[in-house]
Amino acid sequence: MFDYLIVGAGLFGAVFAHEAKKNGKSCLVIDKRNHSGGNIYCRQTDNINVHEYGAHIFHTSDKTIWEYIQQFVQFNHYINSPIANYKGELYNLPFNMNTFYQLWKVQTPKEAQQIIASQIADLNIQEPQNLEDQALKLVGKDIYEKLIKGYTEKQWGVSCTQLPPFIIRRLPVRFTFDNNYFNDTYQGVPVGGYNKIIEGLLDGIETRLNIDFFTDRNQLTKLAHKIVYTGCIDEYFEYQLGELEYRSLKFEHEQLDMQNFQGNAVFNYTDREIPYTRIIEHKHFEFGTQKTTIITKEYPVQWQRGMECYYPINNEKNTQLYNRYKDLANAENNVIFGGRLGEYKYYDMHQVIGAALKSVQKEFNHEI
Repeated sequence: MFDYLIVGAGLFGAVFAHEAKKNGKSCLVIDKRNHSGGNIYCRQTDNINVHEYGAHIFHTSDKTIWEYIQQFVQFNHYINSPIANYKGELYNLPFNMNTFYQLWKVQTPKEAQQIIASQIADLNIQEPQNLEDQALKLVGKDIYEKLIKGYTEKQWGVSCTQLPPFIIRRLPVRFTFDNNYFNDTYQGVPVGGYNKIIEGLLDGIETRLNIDFFTDRNQLTKLAHKIVYTGCIDEYFEYQLGELEYRSLKFEHEQLDMQNFQGNAVFNYTDREIPYTRIIEHKHFEFGTQKTTIITKEYPVQWQRGMECYYPINNEKNTQLYNRYKDLANAENNVIFGGRLGEYKYYDMHQVIGAALKSVQKEFNHEI
């Protein structure tokens, strides 16, 4: 018997397993994929670490989380500075004075603020009711039409008027010449790839891959006193209250016989006509100088049961359904639910680690 069966070898499960082992507990980690690491897994090809499930840039302002993750890997000084391509026009992201200059040739914050104010003066947006309202209030019509609307509607598969306003609030708007996408104190990409983090976390812990929890649920459950479950919460309860909604992604990886394809790690394609949302050139995350390069086109797709779940759709309908599933989860005595899917929440990597450590503190009743 193990003390814990951990379903999912992503960040939440790996952090919990690592800390449980430090507390003298035995863990069995299982994952239905043929590798550990969840969505931060990197596949190495020609000495390039390919972010197999989309771009991952670690960022946090929490010094404790930053120091915790550095036990396992050294980080480089990569700063995320995406470029937006709108029908061949290039703009810096996030929205800042470089973007405003590229759009309007303004050179001062006051000029940019005046243009934005003039573009929304007749809209009378007091309390934004949806993402479109929120975006217009933040950055005006030009930026909304060119850099937000098409990209967002591709990403989520619905009109911006049907999306909650909080989604766009995550994006920085700056009246300085600063292309750093994140406001966080600490930022970087692991030297040698993200696999080193998971390998460090799961060192000395039995991990079995290609194991689907739901294929042999009864037998697997008997192997441990408690379960840490990081899969979809509605699937755990056999969808008895209905399906939660997600967005999924399709990735097209391509190896090119050239040293440099686009000159930047991340290019966003913001018009609706191009079906993918972005192209990632992986070598730039680690300042690579290899003779070849690998790019990935990222296509958002409508999720259906059996597909990978990437983004929970946290609108009012789904939030209400999740809260009903959460009531069922709270009634489970020997199951801990965690991670983006287990908690139906959009988590960045540092937030997943923080949530896992909080769960460990609650379980073992002491500070990390």
